[in-house]
Amino acid sequence: MSDLKVTLIQSQLHWEDIAANLRMFDEKINSIGEKTEVVFLPEMFSTGFSMQSELLAETMDGSAVQWMKKKSAEKNIIITGSLIIKENGEYMNRLIWMLPNGTYGTYDKRHLFGYAGEHEHYQPGDKRLIAQVKGWKINLTICYDLRFPVWSRNSIQADTQAPAYDLLVNVANWPERRSTAWKTLLQARAIENQCFAIGVNRVGNDGNNIYHSGDTSLIDPMGEIIYRKSHDEDIFTYTLQRELLDDVRKKIPFLKDADKFTILPQG
Repeated sequence: MSDLKVTLIQSQLHWEDIAANLRMFDEKINSIGEKTEVVFLPEMFSTGFSMQSELLAETMDGSAVQWMKKKSAEKNIIITGSLIIKENGEYMNRLIWMLPNGTYGTYDKRHLFGYAGEHEHYQPGDKRLIAQVKGWKINLTICYDLRFPVWSRNSIQADTQAPAYDLLVNVANWPERRSTAWKTLLQARAIENQCFAIGVNRVGNDGNNIYHSGDTSLIDPMGEIIYRKSHDEDIFTYTLQRELLDDVRKKIPFLKDADKFTILPQG
């Protein structure tokens, strides 16, 4: 299996302004000066972490998804990040995994942030999305999901005798006041799941005057920090090395000793 080149975009967001955010990310993606394969954007990248679901939600045919389709095809890249989506009369914090050919996968955030009332405005998801590209299996999660290790737990699959995934991704609007948790949990998820971990966060104040320090990170399977950026906007591109991942798993094959369990629906 091949190496995988990824780009992490840490950015401020225009509060509840879809058009402005799409223009901004269009420019940021255009500015990437080297070939890349997957571009990661923050949680609710078109609006910021807003509870105005009825006002801001778009359908899967809306401007943000259409922008993702167009940009993905234009640059021949995969683009992923979450949006406020309305479907069948319900609102979701939905991650879109957009391929250059216009097909996509979706993941609806399972763990809604009750402290901010997210559960009062959005419906939780109940299915993981593990995307695949170039032989890499990528487990896609959103912000608060990071606090719940069972939802992210890797395991050896009975049919393939291989781990369920190779890269854990979390797209977020994670406030600076809890940045220690963000940084610690990202490292823990990488170590316990023997995978690369990417956390893409926003920076700056949101519309509620909550400050975000970013701390967008890339962690290797041993928990070593390859990249971390605090406070400033940044665009970082890196090649994930398959040989490194395979070597760690071969030398320290502890996933085969993990407890077996079943994840049940919430409630």
